[in-house]
Amino acid sequence: MSKPQTIQIFLPDGSPTSIREAELTNRLVKAILFPRNKIQEVAKRDMVHFTGVYFLFGSTEDGAKPIVYIGEGEDCFTRIQSHNRKKDFWTHCVIITTKTDEYTKTDGKYLEHYCLAKAKEIGRYATDNDTGSKKPSISESREYDLLDNFDTAKILLATLGYPIFEEKRKKEVNKDIFICKGKISIAEGQLVDDGFLVFKGGQFVLNETKSVTPWIMQLRNNLKNQSVLKEINGMLVLQEDYIFNSPSAAAASIKGRSSNGWTSWKDKDGKTLDELKRN
Repeated sequence: MSKPQTIQIFLPDGSPTSIREAELTNRLVKAILFPRNKIQEVAKRDMVHFTGVYFLFGSTEDGAKPIVYIGEGEDCFTRIQSHNRKKDFWTHCVIITTKTDEYTKTDGKYLEHYCLAKAKEIGRYATDNDTGSKKPSISESREYDLLDNFDTAKILLATLGYPIFEEKRKKEVNKDIFICKGKISIAEGQLVDDGFLVFKGGQFVLNETKSVTPWIMQLRNNLKNQSVLKEINGMLVLQEDYIFNSPSAAAASIKGRSSNGWTSWKDKDGKTLDELKRN
């Protein structure tokens, strides 16, 4: 069970949509988020020049998932400047470092390696990294220190709007399971903090009806393009747990037609999501 946390957010230029620095007040790790168009302004912040790991976040027009590039640097800002010239997709960057610039080059490489492996394992974001990074040689005690730092980084990233390392499924997996059925489609899922999670193995109809909205058709196409949905035995089968932005988006994608998710999703007793979660 998650424990209560106190997180301090500092706005250097006073705007909540601009540069933001975040920290757990009793922890060494600190994060700074900035929009791409603030890259010159953020250069004046000392911590962007510290050693650490950084995340470039964005999206692609045909992508079903947001995208991230994970890197490390002895001077993170210098590395990010090179990406500013070469990578088009990113709109925001988060740098994870320490308050007093204590990371070594090896620490940064370890965090890059671990973060990239974890991001791929959880699968909320598509990764723009061409290859996985090599795990550096590091002492067992230092590895445990950095894994503890990672836990803090995970919280800070989610607080800043990028839950890249948050598990998709709730811990109590046997509770609050809902089922959506069409004439031939069927899937199970859960209502989660950031939308509706449909479980791996869900069976979606192969073809949409005329009543389907264009954005649901586009979403289904995106899922197929990224192999999140694969055609198997005349159905589209979900290849991984996937979070839709609403119960209705999930239900419509499964059935291939307009659908009210709040009444389409039902528990084992036949009670709708609307009955159980809106009262």
